[in-house]
Amino acid sequence: MKPNYYDAILNGVEIFKISDAKGNLAGTNPIPPPVQDDIDPAKARSHHATSKNHTGIIAGGVAGGIVVALVIGLFAFIVSRRRSQGKEPSSSEGPSGWLPLSLYGNSHSAASAKTNTTGSYVSSLPSNLCRHFSFAEIKAATNNFDEALLLGVGGFGKVYKGEIDGGSTKVAIKRGNPLSEQGVHEFQTEIEMLSKLRHRHLVSLIGYCEENTEMILVYDYMAHGTLREHLYKTQKPPLPWKQRLEICIGAARGLHYLHTGAKHTIIHRDVKTTNILLDEKWVAKVSDFGLSKTGPTLDNTHVSTVVKGSFGYLDPEYFRRQQLTDKSDVYSFGVVLFEILCARPALNPTLAKEQVSLAEWAAHCYRKGNLDQIVDPYLKGKIAFECFKKFAETAMKCVADQGIERPSMGDVLWNLEFALQLQESAEESGKGFAGILNEEEPLCANPKGKKDSDALPMYDGNTDSRSSGMSMSIGGRSLASEDSDGLTPSAVFSQIMNPKGR
Repeated sequence: MKPNYYDAILNGVEIFKISDAKGNLAGTNPIPPPVQDDIDPAKARSHHATSKNHTGIIAGGVAGGIVVALVIGLFAFIVSRRRSQGKEPSSSEGPSGWLPLSLYGNSHSAASAKTNTTGSYVSSLPSNLCRHFSFAEIKAATNNFDEALLLGVGGFGKVYKGEIDGGSTKVAIKRGNPLSEQGVHEFQTEIEMLSKLRHRHLVSLIGYCEENTEMILVYDYMAHGTLREHLYKTQKPPLPWKQRLEICIGAARGLHYLHTGAKHTIIHRDVKTTNILLDEKWVAKVSDFGLSKTGPTLDNTHVSTVVKGSFGYLDPEYFRRQQLTDKSDVYSFGVVLFEILCARPALNPTLAKEQVSLAEWAAHCYRKGNLDQIVDPYLKGKIAFECFKKFAETAMKCVADQGIERPSMGDVLWNLEFALQLQESAEESGKGFAGILNEEEPLCANPKGKKDSDALPMYDGNTDSRSSGMSMSIGGRSLASEDSDGLTPSAVFSQIMNPKGR
């Protein structure tokens, strides 16, 4: 209800009201007219349209967010399902029960793999690493895997001799065994390692095939097979001592390159005589990189990993602590050295308990001074005494129980080259036969009554040759000893002090 008369006093101040039309100052207050805003119709329509646009944007954003959330959820479900299928492969995936290589490294799903078991799997490996063969090419190269071309059988599978490029190139083709424990991971590791490494003393990988869940590797053909084939349980003639030394040196160069020449240290993890191959010129080449692993970085001293390798060659420290270092390869190579010297397996369960392990038995005989009991009889009378001493000392250092006590592969290589130099010098001197080991003379006794203190020192990278009356060097510098009959160096020494020079 509106008042007819407004108060005349406001905040203590009297306000005289304007008189009405009759001049009455006490007239009622006039009712003010309603206020009307001047609204432009065009602006009103624009405002209405803008409101509608804002509403549409909000609705679209909400709908888009829901769609994105659904897509992310679906993607997460697919990834989770794929991972579970990768961890628990079923027997229905392919005729042999293997997962294709593609499922271990790229985005191909298990469903697509099942529908393409007769086709070609796209490799997770870059195509520029090495040559990719079709299964038809492999069958043609091996005459459909003719057993007459079988070279041998290993843990991974069978190895066949083959020919590619119209018969112009001989190759060795290794076909994976469906029952092999090595499987896809080792297959992929072999390709990744060998396709990036090139060295005279490493076997060369030409290519691979993975069609129809096959795992096939193609290598250069090694005409003389494995080193073990020439040591024992064979009809092949025994190798001369000097040739055995050269093979040891070649294998040591290959391992030294793996440890120091590549971008990162590579630990082979399976050094043994069956993994040292010989080409047509008897050049030794290290092979089989399926168990290889990248070594520790500068911030670490070892790599913690599950123990893998071959019994008889396995580093005991690695076995106990599950800590892998390059010294694990050194231990295995020490066993290889004794295997070459003694021409017997690394493990022989038919022998007495203390003789089963070659490394343990050889170390025992060395400490007792009767290593001649186990040296290959064919070598009697053919090893220069000082060469034998150096070779035996090197092998003993390699099989030390603690890795820190073992030399590096560079030091092992140096000592083996030195041993070869001593052998050649003894043979060339014309009077070396007085220092050649023979059946009447114990292998660990010094010829001509030399004292033990005259024995040649073990080079470990820190040897002060002057303290032993010797002057040793590498390359073109002098190598002489007061009691070594004026031995001089030859081109056999490598510049191993500078790995880049190799």
